[in-house]
Amino acid sequence: MPEMPQAAKGFGVTFKAMFRKVVTESYPEYKRPAAPRFHGRHQLNRHPDGLEKCVGCELCAWACPADAIYVEGAANTDEERFSPGERYGRVYQINYLRCIFCGLCIEACPTRALTMTHEYELANDNRLDLIYEKSELIAPLLPGMVAPPHAMVEGTDEKDYYNGKVTGATAEQIAAAKARQEESVR
Repeated sequence: MPEMPQAAKGFGVTFKAMFRKVVTESYPEYKRPAAPRFHGRHQLNRHPDGLEKCVGCELCAWACPADAIYVEGAANTDEERFSPGERYGRVYQINYLRCIFCGLCIEACPTRALTMTHEYELANDNRLDLIYEKSELIAPLLPGMVAPPHAMVEGTDEKDYYNGKVTGATAEQIAAAKARQEESVR
């Protein structure tokens, strides 16, 4: 039996596909839930009283094989405390044009400050908008949290924060934050 020409074989594949049931994705209207271990957009987490978990150690930047993370640490002071440790991440950037979503930065973080969410809609038509700054990465303030800078919970140290002994902002922290806010309005 003579062999079929290559073009006829190709058309045969097309002809078979014509009679299959069409699968329609309703993507913008219906978004499928991501798998539980999906690696999406990064998030910088907070302690229950609102202080940032990031201590500016730069281990995530060192672990990143794509060199997509830039961290600049700064020292905390008693007047301006952003995290329970000696330092905090003053500048934090992730370049999503370089990021390969491998999760090595998450594994390197000693304070679990950096995690990955299930958000996957990161497309953009402007390259500069894909470089996320700290303000875009930081977790929102939940009820019971106070925006930093503020003092740590009275009678605690940084180990108490990392051991989960701090469960929310105290009345003193809330009062100091209100006073600071009123002072900035004047």
